[in-house]
This record gives sequence, structure tokens and C-alpha cells, in this order.
Amino acid sequence: MRLLTQAKKILLGLVVLVIIMISTSFNTIINFITDYKWFEEVGFEKVFLTKLITELKIGIPAFILITVFVYLYLYSVKKEYYKKVSVVYRAVPEKTINQIILLVSVFTGFISSISLSGNLWFDILKFINLTDFNISDPIFGKDISFYIFKYPLFHKAYYMIISFIFLLAIITIIFCFIMITLRRPTLVETHVNDEIEIKIRRRHINLGNGKRLFEIIIKQLTIIGVIFFIIIGVGYFLKTYELLYSQRGVVYGAGYTDIKVVLLKYKVLMMFSFVSAVLLVVGIRKRKIRLALSGPVLMIIVSIIGNIGAIIVQNYIVSPDEISKERKYIEYNIEYTQNAYNLKNVEEREFSANESLTLEDIKKNDETISNIRVNDYRPTKLVYNAKQGIRHYYRFKDVDIDRYYIDGKYTQVFLSARELDQTSINQDVLTFINKHLIYTHGYGIVLSPVNKVNAVGLPEMLVKNIPPITNVAELEVKRPEIYFGELTDNYIIVDTKEKEFDYPKGETNAESVYKGKAGIKLNGLNKLLFAYKQKSLKMLLSGNITSESKIILNRNIHERVRKIMPFIQYDSDPYIVLNDGKLYWIMDGYTISSNYPYSEPLKDVDINYIRNSVKVVIDAYNGTTTYYLADENDPLVMTYAKIFPQLFTTMDKMPEGLRNHIRYPQTLFDIQSEVYRMYHMKDPRVFYNEEDKWDIAKEQYDVQEQQIESNYLLMKLPGEEREEFILSVPYTPKGKDNMTAIFIGRSDGENYGKLVIYKLPKSKNIYGPMQIENRIDSDPIISRDMTYWNQQGSRVIRGNLLIIPIENSLLYVEPIYIKSANENSLPEVKRVIVAYGDKIVMEPTLRESLEKIFGKESDMPKVDISVPNKLIEKENINELIIRANNVFSSAQEAQRQGNWAEYGRLLKELERVLKRLSEINSKVSEKATVE
Repeated sequence: MRLLTQAKKILLGLVVLVIIMISTSFNTIINFITDYKWFEEVGFEKVFLTKLITELKIGIPAFILITVFVYLYLYSVKKEYYKKVSVVYRAVPEKTINQIILLVSVFTGFISSISLSGNLWFDILKFINLTDFNISDPIFGKDISFYIFKYPLFHKAYYMIISFIFLLAIITIIFCFIMITLRRPTLVETHVNDEIEIKIRRRHINLGNGKRLFEIIIKQLTIIGVIFFIIIGVGYFLKTYELLYSQRGVVYGAGYTDIKVVLLKYKVLMMFSFVSAVLLVVGIRKRKIRLALSGPVLMIIVSIIGNIGAIIVQNYIVSPDEISKERKYIEYNIEYTQNAYNLKNVEEREFSANESLTLEDIKKNDETISNIRVNDYRPTKLVYNAKQGIRHYYRFKDVDIDRYYIDGKYTQVFLSARELDQTSINQDVLTFINKHLIYTHGYGIVLSPVNKVNAVGLPEMLVKNIPPITNVAELEVKRPEIYFGELTDNYIIVDTKEKEFDYPKGETNAESVYKGKAGIKLNGLNKLLFAYKQKSLKMLLSGNITSESKIILNRNIHERVRKIMPFIQYDSDPYIVLNDGKLYWIMDGYTISSNYPYSEPLKDVDINYIRNSVKVVIDAYNGTTTYYLADENDPLVMTYAKIFPQLFTTMDKMPEGLRNHIRYPQTLFDIQSEVYRMYHMKDPRVFYNEEDKWDIAKEQYDVQEQQIESNYLLMKLPGEEREEFILSVPYTPKGKDNMTAIFIGRSDGENYGKLVIYKLPKSKNIYGPMQIENRIDSDPIISRDMTYWNQQGSRVIRGNLLIIPIENSLLYVEPIYIKSANENSLPEVKRVIVAYGDKIVMEPTLRESLEKIFGKESDMPKVDISVPNKLIEKENINELIIRANNVFSSAQEAQRQGNWAEYGRLLKELERVLKRLSEINSKVSEKATVE
């Protein structure tokens, strides 16, 4: 009966404990269940469970071991207390004391195991699944995988053990005081009539027991102290590896002083830590405090001497002969930095940059010329939003650059997704129904070639309007709805009794029903779970939501990929791709580390290793998210692939249509180009003196000087057979404006990811971007026209200066925009400046500017000169007639917009064209008369 009563009490206690745990962790439980259902919906439930399973595998054994260890430890302290203290007053039963010990042990075990599993689970998985780099560090000879995967685990574990030791010391002191409170030393008084003798004996026993209690505490703290000094010794051993990240010397990484002095200091301190543990025990046993403290004192002295020695060596031995002493460490820094940023295999090519370009060369590189960008993405974004926004709730977040085959020609284009921005909808009408059931998706894209503008200088759109229309079969959009994007921040519910808004259609709206794969059905308990998760009573009560309805979560692609895999760094600029009539987002993912030995960290960022190892593709309609392994030579991503085998897909399984649109990421290229400014130098002496340090060239954009952006270009590289999609940025010597090199990142086919540096001759001046900008400013005709336009109620905006290598020469191209003073006006491309050699011209079109420098095809000598001349003159007449019509249309448009400055300019241009027509017509008439 007694056992039954105890069992009932235990059962009741467990029930109460479970109720308390559920009530305090209710939100956590709901979040876990709903997250699991979402991960299951997107097909990554094993990825989601990896963390939980690993934490349980680590946490449960850790909890048991720590709890048992602390229990046995405190139990031994209790026994020691009973042994030392002669007489005790039993204020509480022994069972209560044991329960207190158990409670403290369980609490300590729970807190420690939670901290251990929560902080170390991923580091432990990386340790277990590590992939070797097959590169060893130059000092200790360990594979780089030790520093990327093992050392971070050891480092974290070290500080967690130190924290646990301090916690154990605090628990020891507190427990001893609890014991003296619950089991107080006292006196069994037998001499009742002799009060003086009783007081003396009580005082004597209390003092004795207090002394013994102090001895117990000291004994336990001594044991803890010994462990502490041993761990400190291990810590100094780990610190030796930290030297590979030293910033003491001339370069990042261990230098002469670190290896000759600091490394020795750490080794001595490590030895003295173990000696301190021994001296602590001996000193306590012999009751010699000085002996016990001599170890820590010696460690402090060694540390001070070591620091002073390092300063002396650095200032008086290294600094006077720095290049000699640090030479090999500079070599290490160069080599390992190049490895870490994947700059080891940059292909170096000499580029003569002569001025031998001919009209024949221009014709031979027509595809490069026809893809020169005369539009800029910033004005294009304004035009898209103004002309193709259609409604106030549609927005183009940014403009992406890509390439497509259009009518069989490889063409560089701008394109952007038309997303639905709910923040632009009046919040008074953005009810629950409108927000989550009706206004659910964006619609279509806009696409325009980078090299074409219409009659008024705005981008010529090949895909436009709602629904999207195009005259190019390859650009037909069959599934224009955008349910997942950069502005889709709210959850939606589909397959409801309410139809969704599809797109505006005249005076009404077209409606649709979602037919995709995304979403979790709101049947059974799901409706209750997600209503609680989203804090939405309306979801629970709405009659429009049925058991067939589905909730679609995490539609913002930035949040979506980070929720699935937070251990990858993602590019902030995903781009939209049209493939087989469907829309997809492609986002670049990076693996990074700050633990690569000797590699120079990025400025203001704790990163010294990076790879673009992942390409993430998100279906804009279905939300299907696929992680493709883009770099199987990256040990970091291959380790992740072992940890999360369900997550990654090999690149050969990416559809060919999507694979044709992967591009070398601008973020990675910008990082590499920044690092390469210094790390193209391989000679330690040249590097040390910064004799050939480069700057990324500057340009004048609008009216401000800025560092030139890396630019995507579609062009034929010198020495190559066909055009390709590349990234490019020019370099100038440090503090100079002349150009010294052009850095190229390739994106197409087998050349994807290859880096090329075109080195320009140092024996002559090669115009840099700012030198071209200065020549533009000093050209009397160009300067006069720009000044005139800036004073006539309009503003001149100078676009990006593009540097185009053609054959063995350089061509410079800069578009000129004119924007009227009207607040709602748009920048229009009105002129294109072309510079080549000492020539610089500005004409209405790129073709005209090139013709002014290199001549027209009609100017080329022919074998039979009579008939071709007639044909050429007729062709020129036709071209001029077309030009006159275009100018006349532009003048009419300027008149309608009230842009009188532009109207006046166009009338003068029309007058010039008509005059030229008259001259050619006269010549043709004269020749006809002679014949």
C-alpha cells in the first residue's frame, strides 16, 4: 500500500512536470510541428531533422554523463563533510540532502547538455564528415581541413570546459554552505549545570568544524584547480595554431617574431601550466600558500617576459631587416591567399593595346559591337517601373543582366520580374481576404536588349505588357505568374472559394485559381496549427477556406533559401530566368570561412576563404527549390553534402536551358578583383614594397566620380573564336589614372569560372577610364553640347564607361542620357560617346559614332567602282530617310512632353539630315546626267 502511494505521487509529479514543460514550451512545439510540415512539403524534412537528431545524440549522453558526474562529485563532497565535521545537528533528513544533490545534478546536466548540443552540433558534424583540402600549412604541416573543421570545434569546446570548471567551483562553494546550513555543527550538552564549560566547548567545536569546512572547500577547489591548469595548458597548445592568423608582422599570418618568440612563449606557458597543477597540490598539502601560487606567478612572469621579448625582437631585429626576415612568411601569405580566394590559376595574357583597329575589324567583330551596352540598368529600372508597372501595386525590384538567343543571335539583355508589392496597396483595403487570398502573385517579366533604344531614347522592349507579349518565339512566357520572389513577403492561401486576382484587364480584372504544387493542405488539425502559428483567428473562422485549401509559406526567396540551409551565404541579387516559357530564380550560394591559414581577410569582414559552390534554382510558380553543387572541388561544400545528403543535386541534373543561364557571380568576382589588386604580385620583394599595387579604375557616373563597377559584357575575347558572356573590370596603377590591366571572369560552357588577366604594356600610356572622362570634358564640341543641354531645363547624365577589347585594341563607349527638369520625366539615351586612340566623338547612335571614327562601308574601295557607288548612295538615301522619320517622330514626342529644349535640338538634327539628303540627291542627279 505504501509503495502504491509512492508510485501515485511519482506519477502525479511526472504529470505535473509534463504539463509545466508543455505550457512553457507550447510555442516551441507548435513552431516545430509547423516547420516540419513545411520542410516536408518542400522535400527537405531530413535536412530539418538533422539538427534535432544530432542534438539528441549529443545532448542525451552528455546530460546523463554530466548529471552522473556532478551527482557523484557532490555525493563525495557530502561524505567528506560528514567525515570532517565531528558532530552535526540533523535539521533535515538524509533523503532530502540526496534529493538536493540529485536536483542540482540534473539542473547542471540539463543546462550544460543544452549548451553543449546547441553550440557544437554542427561543428561536431563537420568534424565527423570533414573533407581534406590536400593542402598543408607551412608551419605545422597539418591539412587545411584541420583549421576549417577541427580547430573551431576544439576552440569552442575549450571555452565551454573552462566555463564548466568555473560553474563547478561555484556549485562546490554553494553546496558546502547548504550542507552547513542543513547539517549544522553543534554540541550535545551533558554538563547542564556548568554553563561556562558548555560555552567554551561549543565555541571550540564550532571553530574546529568551521576550520574543517574550510578545509573541505579548499580540497575540492584544489581538485578543480588542478583540472583548470591542465585545461589552460591545453589552451596554450591550441594557441600555437592561432599564430597562423597573427596580425603582428608585415602580412597576415605567423611572422618571424611569432615563430621565434611567441611560439616559444606558448610552449613554456603550456609546460608551466602543468607544473602549476602539481605545485598547487603540493602547496595545499604542505600548507604553503606561496608554493601553491608560485606556478601562476611564474606563468605571469613568463607571459610578461615573452611579450617584452616579442616587442624587442620585432622592433630591433625584424624591423631593420624586415624583407629578409619576413621573406618566406610573405611567400606563405601570397600563396595561401591566392588559394583561399581561388586566384591561383588566373590565366595571364599580354595585350598590346595598339591602335591598328580598322573598319574590317569592326565588321569582323559585329556581334561584339552589336552587344555593346548603350543602356544602363539604373535608368532602365526607372523606365520599367514607369512604363510597365501598369498598376501601382506592381513593382520591378531590380534589373538583371543575362543573355538569350534571339532570332538565332546571342544577345545580351536586361530583364526584370513584375512582382506584386502589397505595401503599395492602400492598407485600408488590404483586408485578410485581399492580403492572403486574392492579391497573391506578380505577373510576367519585361525584357529589352542592352544595345537598343526606341525613337525617344528609351529601352526597346522585346517582352512587355500584361499578359506578356513578344514577337520572339524563344521569349514567349507561358507561365507568367510569380508566386515566389523578392517582394512576396506574406503567406497566402490558395484553392479557396475566392478566386485570385490574376492581372488587370480593361475595366475589370482577370481571375485565376492556383494549379501549382506548393502549399500545405489546411485539413484536420493543420488549420488550427497554422491559425495559431500565424496568430490569425480569421484563418480559423473564414468560410472561404476549405479542407482543400493550401497555405503557402516562406515565399520570399531570400528567406526561403536561408530557412532551408542557413549555413550557406547567399547572394543578395538573385536573377530571373525564362526557360521553356516558365520563370525561375537563380541565386548564387557561397561557402565561406575565416580560418584559412595565412590568407588575408577581407577588409571589415571576418572572411578569408570563399567559393561559389552552390547554385540555387527556385521555380517562381511552384516554389520548388533545388540546390545544385556548382564546385565539387570545394571541401567545405562537399562536407555539407555529407552532412545533408538530401539537400544537394549534381550540376549534370540541371536542365540545359537553365545551365545556359548560370553566370559567374558579380559578388565573388568583386571580392576576387579587390584581393587581386595586391595579390597578383608573386615576388615577395615586389609585394613588400607594393611596387606594382593596382587600384580598380574610377569613372564619372552622372556627375560623381566613383569606383568603376564590374560589368557583364557579351563579347569575343582577344584570341578566342566566338562571343561569350563575361565579367570585366579595369585596373590602374596605384595613384595613377592610366590603365594597366583588365580582369575577366568567364561564364559560358566549359570556360565557366575561369579567370583571365589581360596585362597592358607598361612602356606606353594606355588611357584609363578617368583619362577618357577628362578628355570628354575637355573636348570643345562635346563639352559645349553638354553645357547647353544642362542649361535648357534638362540634365545630362553620364552612363557607365565601358572598355571593350577588340582584336588587339581598346574601344571606349559611354552613353549620354538627358533628363528633363520635369520630376516624372525619364532619362533618355540621346548620345553615345566613342573613344579610340586619340579620337573621341559623340553621335546619336553607337553605329554613327563608330562610322565617324572608322568610316562607313561606302567609303571602302571597291573593285568595280561605278555600279556599287550608285547602290551605296541609294542605300545612304534610304538610311537618311529613315533617320529623318525617326527624328521627326522624336520631335513630336518631345513637343507632346513639353520638352522644348529637346524639341529644338531635334529640329536642328532634322535640318541637318534633310540638308545631307539634298546633297546626296544632287550628286546622284549629276552622275545620272553624265552617264
